[in-house]
Amino acid sequence: MKKLIFVLFSSVCLGQTDQYKQILLTKKLGKEVRSYTKGYGMITDAKTGTSGIVDSLGNITFNYPFKSEISRLWKDRFILKVKSGNSTGKTALIDEKGKELIPLDSFRFRTWENKDRLIYTKQGRECVYDFNGKEIIPFSEKIEFGSENRFFVKKGDVWMIYDFDGKQVSDRTFSTDLRFYKGRTYISTGENSGEIIDNNGKTLTVINNHNVDNINAFPFLVTLDASKNRYGIIDEKENLIADEIYDQAFVGREYIYLTKDDKVSLFSKKEKMVYHLDYHYVNPIFNGLFKTSQDQYNPKAAVVRLTGEIVFPKEYDRIEGLTIAGEKYIYLRKNDEETIVDKNLKNILKEDYEIEKIFPNTIIVSKDNAYYSFSPKDGQYIELKGFKEIKPLEMYPMLIGKNVDNFYGILSGEGKEIVPFIYDDIITFSGANEFIVKKDNKYGVTNHKNEPLAEVIFDRYIQDKKGIKLVKGKELQFIYFSEQNERNFIE
Repeated sequence: MKKLIFVLFSSVCLGQTDQYKQILLTKKLGKEVRSYTKGYGMITDAKTGTSGIVDSLGNITFNYPFKSEISRLWKDRFILKVKSGNSTGKTALIDEKGKELIPLDSFRFRTWENKDRLIYTKQGRECVYDFNGKEIIPFSEKIEFGSENRFFVKKGDVWMIYDFDGKQVSDRTFSTDLRFYKGRTYISTGENSGEIIDNNGKTLTVINNHNVDNINAFPFLVTLDASKNRYGIIDEKENLIADEIYDQAFVGREYIYLTKDDKVSLFSKKEKMVYHLDYHYVNPIFNGLFKTSQDQYNPKAAVVRLTGEIVFPKEYDRIEGLTIAGEKYIYLRKNDEETIVDKNLKNILKEDYEIEKIFPNTIIVSKDNAYYSFSPKDGQYIELKGFKEIKPLEMYPMLIGKNVDNFYGILSGEGKEIVPFIYDDIITFSGANEFIVKKDNKYGVTNHKNEPLAEVIFDRYIQDKKGIKLVKGKELQFIYFSEQNERNFIE
């Protein structure tokens, strides 16, 4: 049976990758450039242990004269850690030219991802700086991140909420610091009682008669009878939605999933109703359609509605929801038969076309030993002229195969040539952008943009978890793997 591989992947981007730029800068400077991204990389002198910063043109914008380590913090902000000299063990926040925005000192720091805020800890006290070295919150006993835009600041025995501009947003005090999810958190005030507050300390609702386990579906709340370990659902006014009789409860985007006695029930947040299904579990597809679960006892899957209506019977080996060119589709496989249907449950492919690979905007199909790029959006089939054979069992998120001259190359999902058809083989690695190209028994490395990361001159290669080591006599070159973004392979 032919093995179908889905390739749900962002389109190939134009422009130079950071990895290739790093390789070019390393060759230009004669020094290894590491961690290059968005205009800057770091260099380290192996003999002296000194470190520096290099820009996209190869200019060394800063070089610290003593043994040190520089790491990227955010955009053009870096952390300098000194390892020798008068400042041994000290740390500073610097810009790309080495200007000390937070001066060298013995401090520790914490940051929140993609936020220019830094909790600065020194001698057991803490304050907050922005990445320009401006003090946002003065020294206090303790400061913690409460969310992506809130701090909890401890003064005396109480904690208070501050925003990222350093403003106290509420006079309310707390006995401990909290974590907000979507601007809300739950505070237990006793057995079967508590309250939900927003990130300004305002009470949204008070609970008096339930033990709340999960508020992520607010205004609907998952409750737990701890003595029986059974789950239920209420709304924010404690109106009962589902009795505490369920073994498990999972909060999803549109539904809360409840399981009991090997059956699943779904609470629809939109319709505010609980639907009971005669299946062990279901996963959402779209528009109120679900695929049933599969295991060794139930190897087949069906498509059903919330009401339990069977749309496609429990006869399929694989069912997947797809988004192609912004539209929703369902992929169905039964034995050797593969089908893709649209939101109206109509087959989108003409008869006798076989599915080969699925891309974000197109589907690669074959018929009578010819390959086509099919666009569901406009219904057009474009022949991939000269393309002879897809490489089997290939999971790379492009189309790898041979042309009529039996040379390997790579096409995009739309049929555009990405890597020319000049190689004797192409060898890929799961989850990585980089791959081996082979020509005349020599090996090199390129990537999804056909950037020559290593020339095709090496005698052999060795793969490990971090990348590829290429060997030519005593000459070695190591190419680090970079992770594919927005990937989702389904075999």
